[in-house]
Amino acid sequence: MVGNSAETRFCGAVMASPVPTPAGQAPPVLAVEKVGKNYGSRAVLEDVSFSVFPGERLALTGPSGSGKTTLLNCIGGVDRTDRGAITLGGIALGTLDGDGLSRLRRERIGTVFQFFHLLPTLTVAENVELPLQLLHIAPPERAIRVRALLERVGLESRAASLPSQLSGGEQQRVAIARALVHRPSLILADEPTGNLDSANGENILALLKELTDEERPALVLVTHSEDAAAICHRRLHLRDGRIVAET
Repeated sequence: MVGNSAETRFCGAVMASPVPTPAGQAPPVLAVEKVGKNYGSRAVLEDVSFSVFPGERLALTGPSGSGKTTLLNCIGGVDRTDRGAITLGGIALGTLDGDGLSRLRRERIGTVFQFFHLLPTLTVAENVELPLQLLHIAPPERAIRVRALLERVGLESRAASLPSQLSGGEQQRVAIARALVHRPSLILADEPTGNLDSANGENILALLKELTDEERPALVLVTHSEDAAAICHRRLHLRDGRIVAET
């Protein structure tokens, strides 16, 4: 569980990363195998394969139109692949119907978007609590988790505020807390600093790095930002729907 003491509260410092779990010691959180996806006659993904392990951060980079967001949508079960397989925690996404994919997303995936996607009529605490309500977590446990995460991201004093009363950086910190509150094994982040100024962007990247170091979900991060890619252990560079380089 995320710590709730003042000593562990986010302070914006970038800390050293632990080495991710080697492939020989644990199964991957996520395995993508020879995935292909077409829109009509046009292939937007072709023969994409990689794995991500607990605590590992992976950046997907490449020019606009290279297939990054389509790949992220396939990993999240929003889009279906046409070829290949995606496995999350040993579950093949292609074997699930729509309800099964929805359950998998609720239970195992946390998502951080560029434009926050907070519900405007809910308070900060209610936005963070929502994933736990969908999982039917008991109210006392929900309250404990929400309070701990809001303290961790430095927003405990804004728990009763509406999103419209927050800055962009504060809204993204709420979105990160919401993505982690149900303790997912995989975090998907789509340009999480793309709508922020440079100072807030640096703070969000530091927060993502610290929390994934501590909680050890896998992180798949789509970005055009060199600073964002730099917090990751590995980078896959896509062009025309294929992985053309790995660093």
